[in-house]
Amino acid sequence: MKKQRILVIDDEAAFCELCSDWLSSNGYEVVTSGTPENAALTFKAQEFDLVLLDLALPPSFLPEEGLNLLTLFNSSAASIPVIVMTGHAERALALKGIGLGAWDFLSKPLDPDLLLVVVKRALEKHQIQQELSQLKSVLAIQNNDCGLIGMSQNIRQLRELIQRIAPTEVSVLINGPSGTGKELIAKAVHQLSQRKHQPFISVHCGAIPDTLIESELFGYKRGAFTGADRDKQGLLNLADGGTLFLDEIGEMPLSMQVKLLRVLQEGCYYPVGGRVVETVNCRIVSATHRQLDELMAEGLFREDFYYRIKGLTLETQGLDQRRDDIAVLLESFLATINQSLPSPKSLSDEAMHWFLTQPWPGNVRELRNALQSIAAISRSNVVTLEDIGLMFSVAAAGKSALSQQGTLEQQVQALEVQLIQQALHQCEGNKTKSAQKLGLSRQGLLNKMDRYGL
Repeated sequence: MKKQRILVIDDEAAFCELCSDWLSSNGYEVVTSGTPENAALTFKAQEFDLVLLDLALPPSFLPEEGLNLLTLFNSSAASIPVIVMTGHAERALALKGIGLGAWDFLSKPLDPDLLLVVVKRALEKHQIQQELSQLKSVLAIQNNDCGLIGMSQNIRQLRELIQRIAPTEVSVLINGPSGTGKELIAKAVHQLSQRKHQPFISVHCGAIPDTLIESELFGYKRGAFTGADRDKQGLLNLADGGTLFLDEIGEMPLSMQVKLLRVLQEGCYYPVGGRVVETVNCRIVSATHRQLDELMAEGLFREDFYYRIKGLTLETQGLDQRRDDIAVLLESFLATINQSLPSPKSLSDEAMHWFLTQPWPGNVRELRNALQSIAAISRSNVVTLEDIGLMFSVAAAGKSALSQQGTLEQQVQALEVQLIQQALHQCEGNKTKSAQKLGLSRQGLLNKMDRYGL
């Protein structure tokens, strides 16, 4: 079994030697360093499980300056535990060290047995936290909630409907504002169906010119028109056995609706310029941000085609109707963004408040793009209002929660999420302390965290 490695940072060579001998004799691998500069280089060059840090280091020997090293250890991807050692047994200094992320605070001279107990507990808890984090990651992959992130009533209902309808062959129509994940839902329906090992073909009906949509869907034969110098497979043929996703189907021309209706009814069609009928067996999933009943009333959408594609209708909502999902979305997006960054980033309380109180007319797509852009330009590990101000107006960040959009219940939920995250951040994830800070019982806090998916 690999030995756990400890970095001891102290300018007293004799202490480093004694500490190293004592910890080594108890099964640990020890590396020592005598200056902040050397300690930083050593820490970056090797992997450590724990740090023992003396605050009074050269050249200043001021304990307050020694605390600055804590930011280095806390900003690492592992965020390893740090035990601070000092001869300055001052309460204010101890509290400051704990506030900056120190695991524990020991006064010199050290009791060797007490040191072992503290080291062992710190390493054990850190290992448990890492295992828990890994387990959560595995569970998130195994049970990804259909890829839909959030704990609002709308999202929970969508997950339930997707899981029920996906194994069937019923057509699905997804209706909702742009940027609310309609294609994500279509893919979830496909992945949970019996067709999951077959193709998923996506077609944006509004992006293909009216004159080309028939040849794109049905394919064509050589010589069918000028430039058709070879046969081409249509998207219907490519989707055979799988799922055909017709995005923005409200933009489909009436003439094409007639031709596609026959395919849906009979399961066969003629390629453009072809005389041999081809058969197709695919499931149709459609999506639109428009109200198809209004288009039918205006004569822009065929009623018979509508009832053929309708099957089961899934309704998505904009973020203005499920504001309590914003914090959960930010957490998930930030975890993904951090995978491509040299060092992980987090949101300051003020930055989180700004995100929670914006209207986001572009919904989830706009929220994700905004966070990605802001994280890219941020120069520190914590995204601040100053970073946001370089790209967006931050005037709304200072407004009262009561001045924001949404119902009273939505605003209260958004404020609860913000206060819970702020307390957890200040208490370094300690739920008992966070609950006390918020005036809740620990179980009450856990219930709220479960409700909001925190």
